[in-house]
Amino acid sequence: MDFKESKPIYMQIVDRICGEIITEKFKEEERIPSVREYAANIEVNANTVVRSYDFLQNKNVIYNKRGIGYFVAQGAADKILEMRREIFMSEQLNDFFNEIDILKIPIEEIVELYKKRKS
Repeated sequence: MDFKESKPIYMQIVDRICGEIITEKFKEEERIPSVREYAANIEVNANTVVRSYDFLQNKNVIYNKRGIGYFVAQGAADKILEMRREIFMSEQLNDFFNEIDILKIPIEEIVELYKKRKS
């Protein structure tokens, strides 16, 4: 896995796991790889994966069955989409609006481009 310097590695792993849940590589109530398996697969320290799993567990995206492993929680994909929407709306969209203001791009032009993209 190639990591970007602008974001903590554990959060990039969180994003990857979330993507794997949304695309149903990992399905609800299905076991996901152990910390060691996942760490070996993406070639990172197991402690980094532990931090990612802890984050996802705190967000109720995955849960731990003691002695068995981690599993995808019911409704995990919906929770992930909700988290991503919140981040997009609070961070990325604000940056987007700032940029179109700086560049003096009329919102009508943005709307037209969006409509073309959707059709």
